[in-house]
Amino acid sequence: MHLVKKIEIIANSFELAKILDSLNKSGVHGHAVIRNVAGKGLREGSEDLDMTMLDNVYIIAFCMPDQIKTVAENVRPLLNKFGGTCYISDVMEIRSVKCIASL
Repeated sequence: MHLVKKIEIIANSFELAKILDSLNKSGVHGHAVIRNVAGKGLREGSEDLDMTMLDNVYIIAFCMPDQIKTVAENVRPLLNKFGGTCYISDVMEIRSVKCIASL
């Protein structure tokens, strides 16, 4: 097991390509995207209602801890310009070292 950073981004689907490009430029080459995400955030006001009327996406990616500063520097301008939320947390990754399954 080793420590990695988990990146979770909820944003408008129109910005998906830009966000994925910024992650890629940050050295984060793997991700998962869940489409048609709706919900209510922690912010007050009508912003959440507007966000649920549009097609939102949930992006999850992982990176090494030393990459996270670059990720934040590249993703923050997009979120500031187009809206969205990004959470970064510490998680432990367990990599399989010997796959014994067979078909």
